[in-house]
Amino acid sequence: MAGRYDAIVIGTGQAGPFLAARLSAAGQRVAIVERGLFGGTCVNTGCIPTKTLVASAAAAEAVRRASQYGVTAAPPKVDMKAVKARKDAISEKSREGVEKLVRDLANGAVYTGHARFESPREVRVGDEILTAEKIFINVGGRASVRGIEGSEDTPYWTNSSMMGVDFLPEHLVVVGGSYVGLEFAQMYRRFGAKVTVVEMADRLIAREDPDVSAQIRSILENEGIAIRTGAKCIAVRKGPSGGVRIRVDCEEGSPEVDGSHLLLAVGRRPNTDDLGLERAGVAVDARGYIQVDDQLRTSTAGIWALGDCNGKGAFTHTSYNDFEIVAANLLDGDARKVSDRIETYGLFVDPPLGRAGMTQTSAATAGRKILVGQRHMARVGRAIEKGETQGLMKIVVDADSKMILGAAILGVGGDEVVHAVLDVMYARAPYTVLQRAMHIHPTVAEYLPTILGELKAP
Repeated sequence: MAGRYDAIVIGTGQAGPFLAARLSAAGQRVAIVERGLFGGTCVNTGCIPTKTLVASAAAAEAVRRASQYGVTAAPPKVDMKAVKARKDAISEKSREGVEKLVRDLANGAVYTGHARFESPREVRVGDEILTAEKIFINVGGRASVRGIEGSEDTPYWTNSSMMGVDFLPEHLVVVGGSYVGLEFAQMYRRFGAKVTVVEMADRLIAREDPDVSAQIRSILENEGIAIRTGAKCIAVRKGPSGGVRIRVDCEEGSPEVDGSHLLLAVGRRPNTDDLGLERAGVAVDARGYIQVDDQLRTSTAGIWALGDCNGKGAFTHTSYNDFEIVAANLLDGDARKVSDRIETYGLFVDPPLGRAGMTQTSAATAGRKILVGQRHMARVGRAIEKGETQGLMKIVVDADSKMILGAAILGVGGDEVVHAVLDVMYARAPYTVLQRAMHIHPTVAEYLPTILGELKAP
């Protein structure tokens, strides 16, 4: 039967296509379903296009700062249509690569349309019913604006609709002082817009340690970004002159902020509300995330959930690791688990933040006896040479076991340097292994042994 398969993969984000390829290579007939753009969030509205925009913004900033390096250059003139065209071309190439991967599978069939469960083994796509003993859900997530009063009557952008912007806003107001919002705030400031960030919490990216948060705020304010934290009563509406007006309730400053355009970057929600999960008996939590066990199995046997929709991580690398875990269990006889991995992620402002493991705050809250080593980037030779001295490096160690608990590398190359720490953590080696390593000079990473040699109780 044309609609009968060994496996069905719903969604083509960073887990689905690669799992389909492994299953196909193992001789299984696989149906791949995609309702929109191939590649999911990362390829179309997330990592690839936004980091491409970050690169364009960094180029503009390099021209702007050229005189600091003894180079004469005119003030940068940013062509936003050209910036968007470069972003679109890079994203399109990646999207085409994903589509080609799934369409070329020897044992695969691609269906375009919205997949909905009819039963635990049946999925409807349009007028067709697909059946399989194994079904893998990789439907991702989307921006959420829940809780923002007035959003239903006020024009706004999300990270997705920002991908269509090909002009420079006069004054961009970003509601949400976390990872997505801050990246857009800095890039548009560097493109030449006036930018204000409004955050409900008392500080930016509140899940990070206070000193890291303060450093990031300083970096952004040094570039002329206005930041309003402690905005306890946010509401948005159209402004009197055609723009937007954002109500805040802060201890200092005006109770309202006027801007020309509004970006809402206040959270994400899973794309699970129109899949017919109830007909398959698949349980979700209060926020709509599919509940899974340590090997990504749902409450219904034969159905797995991978990527952003399972609430186990909202990153491309966690989604890809989900694929690796499922493939290892099903095809390799390797009982890999979600709990084996160490949390790690980046914030791609400039300079970037690379994070691995626990923060100092979370380690202390967990009752661990800790030692902390840190160094400001102003005391790092490579950063001084590059003229990039903002930020700090910090490593947290368990005082009893000598194991590294976590690290925050905020500074030039921080998104790459953090992997040296992460790899030692995965090796389950004591910090002394990294402390005694000989690193290349002059680099940022060469200071990791120095930091570990200066550990102190907080």
